Amino acid sequence: MNTGKGLFCEDNDMDAFEAIEKRYSVRKYSSTPVAAELIDRIVDAGRRAPTARNVQPWEFIVISSADTRSSLAAICDYGKFLAEAPVCIATFCKETKYYIEDGCAAIENMLIAATALGLGTCWVAGDKKDYAPVICEKLGVPAGYRLVGLIALGVAAAPGRPTEKRPLAKVIHYEKW
Repeated sequence: MNTGKGLFCEDNDMDAFEAIEKRYSVRKYSSTPVAAELIDRIVDAGRRAPTARNVQPWEFIVISSADTRSSLAAICDYGKFLAEAPVCIATFCKETKYYIEDGCAAIENMLIAATALGLGTCWVAGDKKDYAPVICEKLGVPAGYRLVGLIALGVAAAPGRPTEKRPLAKVIHYEKW
C-alpha cells in the first residue's frame, strides 16, 4: 500500500474499482496519526451507504483515545490490533428490520474510502459476538442500538496485498445456478 497516496490531497484518490481491488485487512499499524478531515471523509462515505427504506439507522463513534482502543482490544477475541491502530470507528445501528444489512453497507463504504485515501483498515465483527453488549455499555450507547462492527484505521506498518479471491468464472451464474 502506498502510505502517502491520498493522505492529504483529494486529487490523488483512487477510483472505486482500484480501491476495491487494493483493499486488504491490515493488522499492523504505524503510529502516524490520521488527520481529522480524512476521518470525516471516511465516516461521510459510511453515512452515504444504501439503506432499506432510507431508514439510515447508523451512528458512528470515532475512537482515538489509546486507553479506550486498548480496552476494546482486550475485549475482542480477534481485534487485538485495535490497540495499535491510531483510530477505531465503531458502527452502531438502531434495531430496525434491516439494521445489519444497512450497517454492513456503511462499513464496506468506509473500508473502500479508507483504501482510496491510502489508509489501511480491518473490520472486526460486532453484532454476533458476546462482547457486543459490553462494548455498547463501555461506549455509552443508548438502548435500542446494536454494534455492527469496529474498524481499525491507520497507516499500514508494512506493505500488504489483497488476499487471493476465487476467480469470477467460478462464482458468477446467469439466469440460474
